[in-house]
Amino acid sequence: MDLKTQRKWDKASSSFDFLTFGEDHRMGPHKRRLFAKMHGTTLMVAAGTGKDFRFFPPSQSIIAIDISTKMLERAAKKASVYQGKLELRQADVCELEFPDNSFDTVVTVCTFCSVPSPVAGLRELYRVLKPSGQILMFEHVRSRIGPIGIFLDLMTPLSRMVGPDLNRDTVGNVQKAGFRIRREENIYLDCVKIIEGIKPDEANRSGSLGKRSV
Repeated sequence: MDLKTQRKWDKASSSFDFLTFGEDHRMGPHKRRLFAKMHGTTLMVAAGTGKDFRFFPPSQSIIAIDISTKMLERAAKKASVYQGKLELRQADVCELEFPDNSFDTVVTVCTFCSVPSPVAGLRELYRVLKPSGQILMFEHVRSRIGPIGIFLDLMTPLSRMVGPDLNRDTVGNVQKAGFRIRREENIYLDCVKIIEGIKPDEANRSGSLGKRSV
């Protein structure tokens, strides 16, 4: 468990809902549209205070994790009113205790701007996701627009002290972890994105390659 990261988000928990209220109002419909694609057993990473639970479709089976105990304490009430199965657990995404191939869907919201070792965390998600399973991500990333990207680079040393990095190449990191990108959609300029990835089914892929070579 990364205790430094845990302490940072424990400290942020008391003001988290207030600071993200405007973002929820603007981005909520996009999150709801993305989460509508959830199916099977789902892992949500970085549940925070549970403010995104209201955007989940009903009747799902979800395990929501966070590294911060204070965040999870605030999320408990929101989890209790979800119209489905929603279990909270404390966990570090880089050190998951779930067996291989445990989940059909993984969901993240503004998560991999904050994980200190993002590729390591994504590789853990790849491990616990079933073959052909999907990862649904709502993330803010470094802009490829020159001046905006440079501005985010300059701001990141400050933002990292109390919250997320602003200049992550999350699409590239998802690919480095082994996922195939299914879809990428810009929500706000190219700084806020929906990223949908698939864990390739190696057995099926090998089988189909074999058939083509006959």
